[in-house]
Amino acid sequence: GYERGAFSGAVSRKRGQFELAHQGTLFLDEIGDMAPAAQAKVLRALQTSEITRVGGETTITVDVRVLSATHRNLKAEVEAERFREDLFFRLNVVPIHSPPLRDRVQDIPAIVQAFIQEICDENGFREKEIDAAVVQAMQKYHWPGNVRELKNVVERMVIMGDERIVMRDLPRDLVGSAPSPAVMAGSNKTLREFREYMESEYIRFKLEELEWNVSQTATVLGIERTNLHKKMKALGIKR
Repeated sequence: GYERGAFSGAVSRKRGQFELAHQGTLFLDEIGDMAPAAQAKVLRALQTSEITRVGGETTITVDVRVLSATHRNLKAEVEAERFREDLFFRLNVVPIHSPPLRDRVQDIPAIVQAFIQEICDENGFREKEIDAAVVQAMQKYHWPGNVRELKNVVERMVIMGDERIVMRDLPRDLVGSAPSPAVMAGSNKTLREFREYMESEYIRFKLEELEWNVSQTATVLGIERTNLHKKMKALGIKR
């Protein structure tokens, strides 16, 4: 916060985040990206339960519960001297580890459905349905951007797609992506079994994308239509 006249443009007093959160909770998102000067101010507020507005002389007592989040490894940031060790220990009272989305692909269907409903409500759309094949493809993607990336993808498909979200609505970088580590975990397949599994998954994926047009799928895969039929029969691929 700052006092009136503290700097050019400070035409009136403004309360800061700690002051606004008095007797409540303050959430500090991506605290691992906080500048060193800001880290020092947060540490002082946590240690003394006091803040001073910029340009002010009065110390203000605050009672705030602080929650923070980061995608960074703060221990590594401390060792690299990019994050204050004393602030780290102040914040690391009750740590909660949230695993990345790629390690909990079983949650993706429910998260996707929740995002579809939220985005449809925000845009005044009738709630859209999504093909199971689309969700399965999303479960095989590794999601480096975690839930934020997932929401962006769902929002794009909801806004740009028709009444039903189908394979052609998926962004190109999700098409044909490798299985996530969680999908592979615990697999005891032999190399031959795994090769057949991947071949089956990719053929099914292309068939879904092309709405089960066998001739077009064979052309895209670069094989004869009769060969594709044989593979579908051998791999047990049915619509």
